[in-house]
Amino acid sequence: MRKDITIPEVKEVYIAAVQEFNADFNTYDWNAYIINNSSQPLETVLIVSHGLGEHTKTTQMRHALKVLPSKNYAKIEFLEEQVFSIINYFSVTYFTGNTLFDKRFEFPANSIVQDNTVELPVMGKKGVLAR
Repeated sequence: MRKDITIPEVKEVYIAAVQEFNADFNTYDWNAYIINNSSQPLETVLIVSHGLGEHTKTTQMRHALKVLPSKNYAKIEFLEEQVFSIINYFSVTYFTGNTLFDKRFEFPANSIVQDNTVELPVMGKKGVLAR
């Protein structure tokens, strides 16, 4: 039965951490974004994030988007610097047409740093891409 189930590969969808200036607090904060670089909109997007360390575990955060248009992005959540020392996971599930897609993205411990930034698709900014 399992051999009959095809799980499509997630392509052109990314999770990124972007450092941005927060004018309200006069600080530079890291925020997580979902990026849709595909030619199709993502529908019924569900994102569950959490962090795990050797002796640390964060609570799960759940986010939902009805639609993320093609070649677009959306802010998911603020990232506190205290969780950068643990592994941060973002599980993303969405539909494209009638097909369900699912992928677990990971920011390894201590990977969200300015030295790891790259040019991000669609956003035109630099950020750290999750694996």
